[in-house]
Amino acid sequence: MTPADIEPSGAPAPEAAPRPLHLILIDGSGFIFRAFHALPPMTRPDGTPVNAVFGFTNMLAKLLKEHVGTHIAVIFDAGRVTFRNRLYEAYKAQRPPPPEELIPQFPLVREATTAFGVPAIELADWEADDLIAAYARAAAEAGGQVTIVSSDKDLMQLIRPGVEMLDPIKQKPIGPVEVMEKFGVTPDKMVEVQALIGDPIDNVPGVPGIGPKGAAQLINEYGDLESVLAAAAGMKPSKRRDMLIEHADKARISRELVRLREDTPMPLPIDALLQHDADRPALLAWLQQQGFRSVVSRLGLDAAAPPPAAPPPAAPVPTPAAQADLGPAAPVTPESGFGPYETVVTADALRAWVEAAVACGRVAMDTETDGLDAMRARLVGLSLATAPGKACYVPVGHEVLGAQLPLADAIAVLGPMLTDASVLKVFQNGKFDMIILSRAGFPMPAPMDDTMLISYAQEAGLHGHGMDELSQLHLGHTPISYDSVTGTGRNRIPFSQVPIERATEYAAEDADVTLRLWETLKPRLRLNGALALYEQVERRLVPVLLAMERAGVKVDADDLRRMSVDFEARMAVMEQDCHRLAGHPFNVGSPKQLGEVLFDEQKLTGGKRMKTGAWGTDSSVLQTLADQGHELPNRVLEWRQLAKLKSTYADALVNEINPETGRVHTSFAMAIASTGRLSSTDPNLQNIPIRTEEGSRIRRAFIAEPGHVLVSADYSQIELRLLAHVADLAVLKESFARGEDIHARTASEVFGVPMAGMDPMTRRRAKAINFGIIYGISGFGLARQLQITPGEAKGYIDRYFERYPGIRAYMERTKEEARIKGYVVSPFGRRCWVPGIADKNVAKRAYAERQAINAPLQGGAADIIKRAMVRLPAALLAAGLKSRMLLQVHDELLFEAPAEEAETLAGVARQVMESAAVLSVPLVVETGVGRNWAEAH
Repeated sequence: MTPADIEPSGAPAPEAAPRPLHLILIDGSGFIFRAFHALPPMTRPDGTPVNAVFGFTNMLAKLLKEHVGTHIAVIFDAGRVTFRNRLYEAYKAQRPPPPEELIPQFPLVREATTAFGVPAIELADWEADDLIAAYARAAAEAGGQVTIVSSDKDLMQLIRPGVEMLDPIKQKPIGPVEVMEKFGVTPDKMVEVQALIGDPIDNVPGVPGIGPKGAAQLINEYGDLESVLAAAAGMKPSKRRDMLIEHADKARISRELVRLREDTPMPLPIDALLQHDADRPALLAWLQQQGFRSVVSRLGLDAAAPPPAAPPPAAPVPTPAAQADLGPAAPVTPESGFGPYETVVTADALRAWVEAAVACGRVAMDTETDGLDAMRARLVGLSLATAPGKACYVPVGHEVLGAQLPLADAIAVLGPMLTDASVLKVFQNGKFDMIILSRAGFPMPAPMDDTMLISYAQEAGLHGHGMDELSQLHLGHTPISYDSVTGTGRNRIPFSQVPIERATEYAAEDADVTLRLWETLKPRLRLNGALALYEQVERRLVPVLLAMERAGVKVDADDLRRMSVDFEARMAVMEQDCHRLAGHPFNVGSPKQLGEVLFDEQKLTGGKRMKTGAWGTDSSVLQTLADQGHELPNRVLEWRQLAKLKSTYADALVNEINPETGRVHTSFAMAIASTGRLSSTDPNLQNIPIRTEEGSRIRRAFIAEPGHVLVSADYSQIELRLLAHVADLAVLKESFARGEDIHARTASEVFGVPMAGMDPMTRRRAKAINFGIIYGISGFGLARQLQITPGEAKGYIDRYFERYPGIRAYMERTKEEARIKGYVVSPFGRRCWVPGIADKNVAKRAYAERQAINAPLQGGAADIIKRAMVRLPAALLAAGLKSRMLLQVHDELLFEAPAEEAETLAGVARQVMESAAVLSVPLVVETGVGRNWAEAH
């Protein structure tokens, strides 16, 4: 099993340290309808429809496993008629009644919630969203954290410090940044925007002709709905102006309809929502009554389950599209053919498995460990599969009674096969397993295949690539869960303490599933045009990243501690400045106290109260005030940024130092980003600020070993070069060929000013447009960035497109390709799927369109640097260098080299990286050398 497929194991929480309040509120109605429309019809043995119940059950089970809070509730709508119908008779009047086959499932869904031990809450005359608002407010005011599990835009108005949303399908948090990206406003202004837009689904009238973009523009310009309506008469004559005047009353009633009532009565106190384990016998009985055998198996309830009185009918397999819409719910096919498996505890028995692997020329492998950090975890056992249904588990490090194979014997028997070129070794997330095996003393496996990367090369962005999800999607099989083997919460045990018999069932199945996935997915590579990408780039990158992770990078722990002290001292000075500017001491980290200082005491304009009555003080609010010249909000922003860097890097990096190596070993994730870009975790090195003094200070803590230096090699403006290439922009290609300052050239072309002696501000504006165009920046976004009016920013963008019409053509061509195919293709053949490109929601579709435009550029940049990385080890070896590659961050590679090799290494790296691809513009790599990363960068 790999980090992509299991949860971290942990020691039981100490009794004396109760966890702070964390309330999880689940939008039950959203779960029900998503499940009903995603899954095909299903019935339980007595003929009752249960497809929505089945989907809801899977989604709830997964949520309980992965997002554990201290308190939890599922919130339901009690009925179709609420107080809003008295405010506006037509509210939701056009909604058709629920489908006939869904009606009997409503009470069953509530039964499912109760069976899992979760409170089910509803209240007549109130909507579920109002209950969620009331509970969120109460928990936040009590100092707790709230997670609202929903992607419903109506709930986004509740987001604030301490309250966030979680998209249950994408498994991604939704906070102020995401709301701003989708709707162009902060969460506290969502009500105002929705009042203008209306909602045809719920029959909320709004103002005809005003969509999300126009509404955001008006609210950002005037502040709130009433201000917009008051200003309408003085607006330039237009249809929009006329509509605002004519439909002002409808906008006001719309605001009342969409505003959630945080004063809604709460049927249960928060204390009654304390999360606890389900009554397993009762849950088992309920699941059996519904015929949900796969859920019973995945939850580990089948060991004690008596056979059901009659088998539930086989249900159809959901289509891939339905599966993707529902998310990670289990398929509904009968499960068979997985196990029983063999436990191997003697060398002779293991030799028989090796002989079988050699005979058929391939074997699937998996490792089990006592942790998720590949550089610290200990090997507990490994599994092999030579044919579907034929797999074994080899325990070597369990801490329980039972025969095991000595590790030395396992190495002696398996070692020759691991290096046998005639035997293909198949892994799922093989980089992790190979590090574990190598650290345990096994030779490096070769040749190898990786089912995670085989899937990723074909369908990046379409779904996840963990083993469980791939098994459900392609095999119709839900593997045994890690929780069912090790337990959960306080009762969880490390895998080394799992009884060997149970470990065999779990671990051998992983190898079996991996082999079946390989047989299913590998032949599709050629059909999907991804064979070259997988074999020449992704698979070849595995040993390169493995070597980088094992090498790690040295950090100066003393410097980090000094940095932490320095940051803390600077924060203290900032706090004193904030107190001086406020006229008295207050808690700078308290949004509530800060809001009182800014808006109650200092009477600054532009403040907005949240539903709790407290003033909103998120970064957008503070930035607006700072842009107006107010010193206190600017100082608070600086304090917040420094506090984040202190906790994320200055303090955390010291704890990441491996005690065995004295270095920090990040883990490179290969199958996350839809564009093919690598990401890093533990620590995440992608988020260190690039152009700030603090970012440079953090980089100074990354140092070379004595007698060595760090060498940085960074692609210059690679995405702009790719834009010039794919959009065939003659002017930009000429400029790149001449080595001109591309931002000055753009400023000259767009603003009609000479390049010589150009004003730095003009160049900065051109630079913002150049990079903004790649990411689909709007006029509002550019206006905020350059501190100009939206109209002025839009004028800049319009002139840019007039001068470079090829960019507009490329954008439209790319969006159309995404709409037709569901994906776009990088210049090197990588498919980047864009699932939301056909979404009926305008904001979601617009976001997907921006992704589609940018994906070929980011994907192309990822392909180029990966091509260089797979070629560099051989180039360094050929040059006789002892230097080694340590990190890949964005478009930069970082090396550690003996001081005398630095100049030669820089030349080799530059030559390999600049020749990694042939474009219609030159690739340029800038190099630097230093004792630390900041000097080299």
